Amino acid sequence: MYFIDVQGTLIEDHTKLPIRGAVAFIDNLNAHQVPYMVITNSTKNPSDEFLGYLNSIGLNIPMEHYLDPLMMLESHIEKTKKVAAYGSEPFLNVLRSMGYALDYHTPDVVLVAIKDDFMPDEYAQMIEFLLSGAQLIGMHETTLYAKNHKRYPGVGAILKMLEFATSVPYSVVGKPSIPFFEEALARINIQKSGIKFEDITIISDDLKGDLIGAQHLGMKGIFVLSGKIRHADEIIPSLKSHEHPSGIYADMQEVMERL
Repeated sequence: MYFIDVQGTLIEDHTKLPIRGAVAFIDNLNAHQVPYMVITNSTKNPSDEFLGYLNSIGLNIPMEHYLDPLMMLESHIEKTKKVAAYGSEPFLNVLRSMGYALDYHTPDVVLVAIKDDFMPDEYAQMIEFLLSGAQLIGMHETTLYAKNHKRYPGVGAILKMLEFATSVPYSVVGKPSIPFFEEALARINIQKSGIKFEDITIISDDLKGDLIGAQHLGMKGIFVLSGKIRHADEIIPSLKSHEHPSGIYADMQEVMERL
């Protein structure tokens, strides 16, 4: 039974096309009716549109096997709240389409997603809102954001910077928050009842942003080097022994061959 990441695990960060072995891995799970959830931190497109894209490139993922942070957002932020949102323009458009009122004067919430060109004035504005009493919420807690063969600070890095600057604690909608993993667990139990975290293997290219939090809940972590981390030595030596994944593989093809 599996939780499976998308960016850098099933699809390539640059081309957005399937990584070697990804299509075959999902097809094999479907053919053998193995319970699984594809759990992504994608927020740039409405959930049904992004899932539709994944299916269009050959990843046959039914809706009941899919979860992203946008599907959890209303449980974190009520529609009546005024939101100062920061991220890509497509993400802001998705929020508007969901009925959220974006307010950059007196917001109740500072909501952070990802983009590669945050400006210093945006950080300054966030800090002023937080010091004036706004909540700090991240759409997820990724460590790095990979785009055009470059790596940028992820949402998790930005949240920690803002927390350090303002002493305002943050919460997270998507991975690796406990509510997100609990929702994924509830959904996989619809496929087969009685599944616990200890029964699940999670596969991802993000050790700190996905696997360590999942492993703390009892899941088995599989780390793939097809995404934001190019060599295991970039991160493994900095981890504590209990944070190490159960396995390190090049990509989904190698996972399929060796698990």
